[in-house]
Amino acid sequence: MNYYIIIPAHNEDQFLHDTLHSVVKQTVSPKKVVVVNDNSTDNTEHIIDRFTSEYSFVTKVNTKSSTAHMPGSKVINAFNKGLELLDEDYDFLVKLDADIILPDSYFERIAQIFSSDPKIGIAGGFIFEQDKNGEWKLNHPMDKSHVRGAFKAYRKSCFNTIGGLKTAMGWDTVDELLAQYNGYNIYTDTSLHAKHLRPLGNAYNKKAKLLQGKAMYTMRYGFRITLIASLKMAIKQKKPKAFWDNLQGYFLARNEKADFLVSPLEGKFIRELRWKKIKAKLFN
Repeated sequence: MNYYIIIPAHNEDQFLHDTLHSVVKQTVSPKKVVVVNDNSTDNTEHIIDRFTSEYSFVTKVNTKSSTAHMPGSKVINAFNKGLELLDEDYDFLVKLDADIILPDSYFERIAQIFSSDPKIGIAGGFIFEQDKNGEWKLNHPMDKSHVRGAFKAYRKSCFNTIGGLKTAMGWDTVDELLAQYNGYNIYTDTSLHAKHLRPLGNAYNKKAKLLQGKAMYTMRYGFRITLIASLKMAIKQKKPKAFWDNLQGYFLARNEKADFLVSPLEGKFIRELRWKKIKAKLFN
């Protein structure tokens, strides 16, 4: 299978070399890797240039966006900049963060997964992060059926059907919901362990805390599901304030009449799917 990788990178000189090294060592090499240097002020571009000079399939594109590390819009704007350089001659497309180390056979396994079932639309493994003692521990705050946004692989037909990635917080949830709405399945492989070098959320600013609630509004969750999801998130993160931040973000988005990310019909499917999962957990 042919595959392309897009890596958005903003001031990633601390991690990018290890990420790219793990990419070029893959047992099944990517057809093309586009690294998007997004307004970096450190040595990120020099690291990219070293790899582009050594590996013909690695390409660089420079872009300028806000310096604020806002989840959602910034990274997907950079991703879309890289997407402009790619043609349609691929089987699956990968959005990869610049602070991830992948096992050597990672994409060989992803290719096998997509080859095994044409209804699998999104695939990935699991993220591990170092604790205070230096041990790599699983960090997967979402359901085990969810692929973290740091390393998502999309079958081409699925990616095109869902209309690409949304430029908003919640893009890595709504993509899976829309994939399922369109008849695709999500596949996670517990044997695929990726190392995340920067712990989740360390670079997010205060404004970003409200965006999760806004995302729930724009995905048409409705208040009751938002309430349950916010409570679950706060408990998992052991951060009671996250519950109130989410609800505040939800009501701010509702009062501002923020644009929805999905249609009313898609929203109905999403709510039914969410209720089905909630009830399954309550009664199983």
